Amino acid sequence: MSSSSADRGPVASTTTPDDVPVVTTALVVAVDGPSGSGKSSVSRAAARALGVAFLDTGAMYRAVTWAALRDGVDLDDRTAVAAHVRATALVVGTDPAAPTVAVAAVDGTETDLTEAVRTDEVTASVSAVASVPAVRQDLVLRQRALIESACAAPLPGRRAGVVAEGRDITTVVAPDADVRILLTADEGVRLARRARQDLGTADEAAVEATRRAVVERDRVDSRTTAFTTAADGVVTVDSTHLDFDGTVAAVLEVVTRAAGGGA
Repeated sequence: MSSSSADRGPVASTTTPDDVPVVTTALVVAVDGPSGSGKSSVSRAAARALGVAFLDTGAMYRAVTWAALRDGVDLDDRTAVAAHVRATALVVGTDPAAPTVAVAAVDGTETDLTEAVRTDEVTASVSAVASVPAVRQDLVLRQRALIESACAAPLPGRRAGVVAEGRDITTVVAPDADVRILLTADEGVRLARRARQDLGTADEAAVEATRRAVVERDRVDSRTTAFTTAADGVVTVDSTHLDFDGTVAAVLEVVTRAAGGGA
């Protein structure tokens, strides 16, 4: 079965505030960073402000992980994992108002996984799948195709372009992006944010529980990706002392500078 990916999603009307650069040509913004840095939520908000598509590459890794778990694939067998991923068709919706990810069966039937990919079981297993080089090579090609689609054939109501976030985005998937950002924050801040997101609280017990999951995932992922140090040409945005809106504004400021102030 051949792999495929497509853009879809509901149309969202957007306006452009005075401090958001006006995009007149296709714009690709790539955002990388460690777990808990807020790259998904910040990238999605930035995409909405810019009026472009939003690509959550992490959701794609989670979706193929979900499919492997459903089908009982031995995640320790890298050959089997890679073969299963190649045979898994993904349908990715890139509207920042409602991003989606689904797997498609041979008959075209789609199973929406937008919520299912966030379960503890998938979270605990995704690094085992994402760390397989052949899997990364496969999904990188699909991600590049989605980026090209967002630039060449934007969704109705969207400008040509995309904010794409995830591991390897700035160096492997889109090294030629117009804007490349490493979004980071102090470890304690990242852990507290993730604890509030996943557990609803950032008390000592929640942060410690989150630490084990986040630190272990970063440790495993660091074997195959580089996401803690900005490569040449990548701008670091440190959100340690910024709230969510401030972080989005900082990202948009980097885009504005790269666009020459917007013209």
